[in-house]
Amino acid sequence: MTLCRKATVLCHPVVAMKSKYSQYYNQTLIHAYYVFAKDMTWEELEERTNGKAQLSSLNVVFVIICSIIILENLLLLIAVFRNKKFHTAMFFFIGNLAFSDLLAGSAYIANIFLSGPRTFELVPVQWFIREGTAFIALAASVFSLLAIAIERYIAITKVRVYGSNRTCRMFLLIGTCWVTSILLGGLPIIGWNCINNLPECSALLPLYSKKYILFVVTIFSIILLSIGILYVRIYLIVRSSHQEATNSPAYALLKTVTIVLGVFIVCWLPAFTVLLLDTSCRRLDCPVLSKADIFFGIATLNSALNPLIYTLRSKDMRKEFLRVLCCWGLLTSGRPTDRCLVPLKSSSSMEHCTNKHEHQTTPIMQAECTTCV
Repeated sequence: MTLCRKATVLCHPVVAMKSKYSQYYNQTLIHAYYVFAKDMTWEELEERTNGKAQLSSLNVVFVIICSIIILENLLLLIAVFRNKKFHTAMFFFIGNLAFSDLLAGSAYIANIFLSGPRTFELVPVQWFIREGTAFIALAASVFSLLAIAIERYIAITKVRVYGSNRTCRMFLLIGTCWVTSILLGGLPIIGWNCINNLPECSALLPLYSKKYILFVVTIFSIILLSIGILYVRIYLIVRSSHQEATNSPAYALLKTVTIVLGVFIVCWLPAFTVLLLDTSCRRLDCPVLSKADIFFGIATLNSALNPLIYTLRSKDMRKEFLRVLCCWGLLTSGRPTDRCLVPLKSSSSMEHCTNKHEHQTTPIMQAECTTCV
């Protein structure tokens, strides 16, 4: 079956073979590629295009969840910024992950409000920005988890982890994380897309090339596998170095970031599976592709769970969260409002760990002290 027989719109003059970049502002292109990739008829396209733009009940739920994600991660960023005890490399990495989660929540809300009939009001470059922002946020989350794993491994295996080299390493890792994420998420708008190559178009993301989606999922899977291997090595080092190390703050933080990694995999595995199906299966042959929005919504829940994990695992983080809420007037805890601005006194593990191990030089006990308990 030729493309012209598939849908009349595909033979429209404005969809004729032109330079790829010259079609980035061609609104009709969106119509044509959705018809082909999603196996739609002309009547179905007209119905979707002229349909009333309103949120479904499921989308309303996702908007509420994304709003919570934004508030949670904003609270985490404020807590890290306000409390000098959190001005350490490890907490800056956690803050970096929180910022990527905040971006993910914002991108998903924007995606919801620009979907449905509004999709067909977009030109390709706007469509690429809409979808690319979500991919950048996902990539930033994955690379942030990798940066945390690398930092943990270096901190635990090296004897000397303090000083200017550590600061340079931290900013280098964070900078590399975002540069790589923007590059990876921006590949389609740069040119790796299926414009002028309809058979390569994704059913879920009609302007994206199936090869690009397969490439991204493969890269993320390799990175997550590498992170898992790093944590196994760290765990073995911790267990073999000192008997008391399993009760140390460094070991507690290891458990926290391992939980974060596990939650990420559980939340994103269904979405990754659907994306892999998309690269090898037509929409009509794989009905599960029509339910992809549900799987992506589940994946978004990961960004809401991360702040909860840090709060449940850290006494100091819980106290700082309460202080920020107190200052916002949302919680007083029986204290005067001006007391909310009083700096958090040292607690649990940070000062204790710093004083106890200040002069030690063994790799495992020289690892960065944290407030995770």
